Amino acid sequence: MTPVQPTGRVAQDGSPPPGGLRVAVIGAGSWGTALAAMSSRFCPTLLWARDPATAASLAEHRENRRYLAGVSLPDTLAYTADFDAVGRHLAGPAPALIILGVPVAGLRDTCANVAALLSRHAPGRTDVVWTCKGVDPNTGELPHQIAAAALDAYPDIAQGVLSGPSFAREVAQWLPVALTIASRDPGLRERVVTALHGENVRIYASDDIVGVEVGGALKNVLAIACGVADGQGLGTNARAALITRGLAEMTRLGVAMGARPDTFAGLTGLGDLVLTATGDLSRNRRVGVELGKGQVLADILAQSPHVAEGVRAARAVQSLARRHGVDMPITDAVCALLFEGATAREAVACLLAREPRQETPASDS
Repeated sequence: MTPVQPTGRVAQDGSPPPGGLRVAVIGAGSWGTALAAMSSRFCPTLLWARDPATAASLAEHRENRRYLAGVSLPDTLAYTADFDAVGRHLAGPAPALIILGVPVAGLRDTCANVAALLSRHAPGRTDVVWTCKGVDPNTGELPHQIAAAALDAYPDIAQGVLSGPSFAREVAQWLPVALTIASRDPGLRERVVTALHGENVRIYASDDIVGVEVGGALKNVLAIACGVADGQGLGTNARAALITRGLAEMTRLGVAMGARPDTFAGLTGLGDLVLTATGDLSRNRRVGVELGKGQVLADILAQSPHVAEGVRAARAVQSLARRHGVDMPITDAVCALLFEGATAREAVACLLAREPRQETPASDS
């Protein structure tokens, strides 16, 4: 595909540049910005920021100075703070793709706003993809359930989740990355590949939405546990054990909820877990490290502009596990530390005091 011509501008009227698939990314945080930068290399892409000053700064400096300081953004990327400009950008007979770069807490309202936008501008074929990883703490819903309810007036809109082991800063720096697009619609999967796959980016396809989303939610909770162990100086043996047994928890819950077990051996299960539990750029691991050192949760969260989804998701994940009758001791220990007054040392001691058991179910032979 021929790259679009450089623009590096604030979109004034929202009119799309010439080309095939058009992409709009909603949310100018670190991940939304990184995905918009990625997409703009292959398709006409508009990044929407809630704050007009943010959109103007992005266009002037070609840098997200709050979330991705020091990373240059492509000249091919356009910016706006006008939500209706997104509709005008997507309007026309060619297919369009909306990528929602918002956290779980903002997904419901954002999807409702997108539904209203589509009703006003009535573009052609438009797909909606979200990137958030977590569980609604109030309802226990996974992101696909939240999105489906908000977009139910538009049954023809294909929906999907984009996930996998990825730090936004590295993606924006155009370092290699592999992601998974999960959707029951093969056309949507193909269009996401068109928008994002190429050069340093590999996009794999799946139809296991539940498995991909359970992996995305659980890896954040488990990364907090691994960070606690690192903060206490418990060594790499302990970290490896937590990752391995955490993967077992993730798989048990996912299968109980209807996911395929092989999904958790892939990018959105083991891959994302390893990255988030070990990488220095992981905000969830960082929360755990500070907890392991004895810091107070409220103080840790106040020091970062980024959302640590594992904190928001932990209780909801625990509730899902109890609802499905799944044993999840690492998740229980994280919840005890975050919400029940346990110290990091007490949470670790509780895990170590568990009775011995077989690692895998016994064979009948």
